Amino acid sequence: MIKTCKFCRIILGELLASIVLEDEFCMAFLDSRPLFQGHCLLVPKVHYETLMDLPDSLTRPFFSDAKLLCRAVEESMSAEGTFVAINNRVSQSVPHLHVHVVPRRRKDGLRGFFWPRSRYADEGRMQEVAERIRAAVRMMKDE
Repeated sequence: MIKTCKFCRIILGELLASIVLEDEFCMAFLDSRPLFQGHCLLVPKVHYETLMDLPDSLTRPFFSDAKLLCRAVEESMSAEGTFVAINNRVSQSVPHLHVHVVPRRRKDGLRGFFWPRSRYADEGRMQEVAERIRAAVRMMKDE
């Protein structure tokens, strides 16, 4: 636990939050500044800054809880779906791994991603980027 981390303080009960899910590994609570009502944050109870820091042993329970939370948010909020997102460092307002689960409805005003999107210059550039990522995946799998 990091004493200055807002989410660690929520987990410790030092800060109030509207908790909607809790087990031995994770806690989920309503976002205090939601995109839509029902917007939740799922956090591991142990402080990890990013998804890459999460130990493999916690990946399954963490994402099982994410799936459960998605179903619960859809059902309880009469949503047509959910938007699920994780920021790693950039745009991460609290440096503690968290998954956003946001209820969605068609024509709710949320437009895809929250930033401009663009196409690759051409198929060659797209393949070049894909190969760079594939090479990094191969290297990391061999580590």
